[in-house]
Amino acid sequence: MSVRSHLVIATRESRLALWQAHHLRDRLAGLYPDASLEILGMTTLGDQILDRTLAQVGGKGLFVKELEVAMLEGRAHLAVHSLKDVPMVLPPEFDLLITGPREDPRDALVSNDYDSLAALPPGAVVGTSSLRRESQLRARFPHLQVRPLRGNLDTRLRKLDQGEYQAIILAAAGLTRLGLAERIRATLPLDESIPAVGQGALGIEFRIDDDETRAALLPLADPLATARVTAERAFSRRLAGSCDVPLGAHATLAGDILQITGFVAAVDGSRLLRETRQGPSDQAEALGTALADALIDQGAASILGDRLAGH
Repeated sequence: MSVRSHLVIATRESRLALWQAHHLRDRLAGLYPDASLEILGMTTLGDQILDRTLAQVGGKGLFVKELEVAMLEGRAHLAVHSLKDVPMVLPPEFDLLITGPREDPRDALVSNDYDSLAALPPGAVVGTSSLRRESQLRARFPHLQVRPLRGNLDTRLRKLDQGEYQAIILAAAGLTRLGLAERIRATLPLDESIPAVGQGALGIEFRIDDDETRAALLPLADPLATARVTAERAFSRRLAGSCDVPLGAHATLAGDILQITGFVAAVDGSRLLRETRQGPSDQAEALGTALADALIDQGAASILGDRLAGH
């Protein structure tokens, strides 16, 4: 199978997205030193609408739609994403390759005054753009105020520094990749804040009929990250996972055994269902689905309501 000698990488223009695109370009340059590699920066609708939560304006797809159009029109051959921003069901024209290694998947506490969530006083304002984080925060710390926080990483940090929030919760991976790990006051334990599906992993999207691009990308595939992410995304897909569903999952590998823990909750934290399953890593998809079914048996349908029924 022939490999493209010219590749255009579509990306959002946030600092983190551009880091990801340049990181991918550097890895491809190492594989194909004679190839022509370009980056096509784009502003997506998700980057433009900052006054409402993603759940209110259309979900994760707002960050990828324009990039997919560029690929369909032939202006780009691939796009690199933070995998937690990729919808659970791709349009039929596209495929997804998981590259690694996976960065730290945990959530991080960022605050100028407090070293832990437990140290925050009653009424303190915590910012997050995620219903997943919000539901877990409200379940553990009902005395805190949780308020929406949108914008790119630098915008969120600036709002914290201007005093709009006493603390904010961000993905540790993004802070680490941008050299901002010193802003992390604490990483939240996985048993207290289950991460978003795919958090810390990078996904490369390309046209499903583009065999030359597929061939160029195959050496970047990470089977370990792929197994973990496959289980997590299967779990979310079974539960109609999107930005308006507070759920999360985290999978680990020990040899050939994959273990996945997942949860689904009411946004206000009043109900939170959690379960763990393990099995062979080559059955990752089935394992993620089985975990979701276990939560459905425990009553997840009453939390998800019409979202699950219509799935």
